[in-house]
Amino acid sequence: MSAAVIDTSALVEWLVDGARDCVPPQDVLKKLAEGLVAAGVPLARAAVFVRTLHPLVAGRRFGWRADGPVEVSALRYEMIESSGYTDSPVAYIYQNDSELRRPLARADCPMDFPILNGMRDEGITDYVGMPLRFTFGGEVHVAVWSTAAPGGFTPAQIGAIRSIIAPLARVAEVRALTRSSSALLDTYVGHKTGERVRAGHIQRGDTEAIRAAIWLSDMRGFTTLTDREPPETVMAVLNNYFDCQVPAITAHGGEVLKYIGDGLLAIFPVTEALGADAACAEALAAAHEARAEVAKVAGLRFGLALHLGDVLYGNIGSGDRLDFTCIGPAVNLAARLEKIAAREGRAVVASADFARHCGATLMPLGDFPLAGFRAPQPAFGLTDE
Repeated sequence: MSAAVIDTSALVEWLVDGARDCVPPQDVLKKLAEGLVAAGVPLARAAVFVRTLHPLVAGRRFGWRADGPVEVSALRYEMIESSGYTDSPVAYIYQNDSELRRPLARADCPMDFPILNGMRDEGITDYVGMPLRFTFGGEVHVAVWSTAAPGGFTPAQIGAIRSIIAPLARVAEVRALTRSSSALLDTYVGHKTGERVRAGHIQRGDTEAIRAAIWLSDMRGFTTLTDREPPETVMAVLNNYFDCQVPAITAHGGEVLKYIGDGLLAIFPVTEALGADAACAEALAAAHEARAEVAKVAGLRFGLALHLGDVLYGNIGSGDRLDFTCIGPAVNLAARLEKIAAREGRAVVASADFARHCGATLMPLGDFPLAGFRAPQPAFGLTDE
């Protein structure tokens, strides 16, 4: 091979074909970096920074080193304001949508980013960052490359890196869009429900009957709060209130389906692997944890109804505006039981169907007339309330 020419055509073709033999994105970077090294580009490090659509994570970094595995890390939103990010070459490339090169082996190299000093001390002789331009929305992401070769990168080596940037951007964009769609579905409809949507269950009436432990909770005094406090305060209280419940629900295998004002609807599905006893036990454990978290917040109180029953789980709505939720008499009973919790001054009330799977941890409270039900319904409460 001529010293002036580096053939990257095989790598370009592989990227154009979607890098389909690499499933995790970190494997794409590993194979690409190793391919460049084999072609004659003496890489010491390479990294790709991709922004994300996620409520907690602003972006992800994939970092490759010649002497180690690919590392994947998340950039949380609060880190964007730190000097470690704002004073970095990556932030500069994002903001200016332009290539940045720092030939660290040269005495006259501008050392205008704090990270460069550490790289030079570690033996890095050249550093180049290039924008990855996505077609969707004109987004700019970043790939950076560095070497420890004496004298830094040659013009042919820089040209070889530039040759793979456009196809790399296409692969990164496809995978980023797929990941973002999954993250958005998980955020707005829940992980299990999101999996059903991704699997193609998107038509109105596409439902299935499932058995589940049902969680329906409500904040006490919400109407008074909204009348007394400004909207910003109400939103902050609501977010704090849901933070007391959702981590416990998800930690115990539950799925949050819906926020209805100050109300929260969740299910703990009964499956072959998780029978009714286990589903109710997980829901009750989550209830204890949520109650404890709510009790830590001054002035915050809640009521929770737990029931076990059959529900229709799937799409309802109109036309192309659908909602993925669960409906049925079991959900209606849970809603009525939540009113009993408020009337009896209890945090948690459960149905007889739920209580029979929980042993002696729940005590009978009596039978109560419930709207929409012919006969009074038995209700159970926690023994420590």
